[in-house]
Amino acid sequence: MEKEQKENIQNENLAKEENNQSAQPQDQTDDHNKKEDEDKKELTPEEKILELEDKLARTFAEMENQRRRFEKEKEDAFEYGGFSFAKEALSLIDNLERSKSILESDEKLKNSEALKKTLEHFDIIHKDLISIFNKNDIKQIDSLNKKLDPNFHQAMMEIEDDTKEPGTIIQEIQKGFTIKDRLLRPSLVGVAKKTQEKTAKIEETKENSETK
Repeated sequence: MEKEQKENIQNENLAKEENNQSAQPQDQTDDHNKKEDEDKKELTPEEKILELEDKLARTFAEMENQRRRFEKEKEDAFEYGGFSFAKEALSLIDNLERSKSILESDEKLKNSEALKKTLEHFDIIHKDLISIFNKNDIKQIDSLNKKLDPNFHQAMMEIEDDTKEPGTIIQEIQKGFTIKDRLLRPSLVGVAKKTQEKTAKIEETKENSETK
């Protein structure tokens, strides 16, 4: 029994050696083929120089793009760094104008000397605020009697008015502002539209002309 086991082990070892020997020529062939491929891919000195020049040009271009982006971000930070603060500061003007409107509509205070003096102080504060804003390139948007511009105005309502062209701003609900060349807040406005009766007559006249 032991003799048979020894013979089986010897046979297995012989089989492994034969497999290794048969695999070696294939491995050598593969290595040879790889070497030939590498030799074929090897660039000439001129090609290597062109490749390096291309890489260098790409690197310089990327560096220049990064420099420009950095400069733009720095300029924006300097020019518009106070954008959020300026937007919040507009509430001062809004509250001032609301307070003035409430006082003016108070029946008990109408035509009183106290109201007159208070409104005068309100006007002084309002002018000072607008002056400070203007010095910092924060300016009011001119809206009344202008054509509606979606870049600066937001229409909140339509008002029938045959004396104005449709789309003309005839009421300013809330003032809009810009900071330098950017919109800080759009103007909330009411725009003119033709009256219903006039619109109906125009449509009726159009239908009659088409029928004829």
